[in-house]
Amino acid sequence: MLRMNRELFERVVAEALDGLPEETASFLDNIAVVVEDDPTDEELRDIGLDPETETLFGLYQGMALPDRGGSYGNVLPDRIVIYRRPLIEHCGDRAELIREIQDTVVHEVGHYFGLDEEDLP
Repeated sequence: MLRMNRELFERVVAEALDGLPEETASFLDNIAVVVEDDPTDEELRDIGLDPETETLFGLYQGMALPDRGGSYGNVLPDRIVIYRRPLIEHCGDRAELIREIQDTVVHEVGHYFGLDEEDLP
């Protein structure tokens, strides 16, 4: 099985964020990006996935930027969660894993900007 320690995995996630275009990154506000090992069964069920047969690489939790009104404020940060184990288990080599982490970060940032699944790569 492919291996990547947590420290290196988190560094790849941080580099993916650093690689976002400045015009995109400048709009990221009140959002935390975290790495967790696995999604919970509850998280999977909440988005309509079967915990026995399906998994998740990333999850956006919060209120999308276009949905925030004038009274939005004094709230906990939104979160983008990147799930380490499913990504490692899915990928065949380190280069594929790095690409998949980058794609997952971009995908979840897209949700932050209000894009739906069908609008995202």
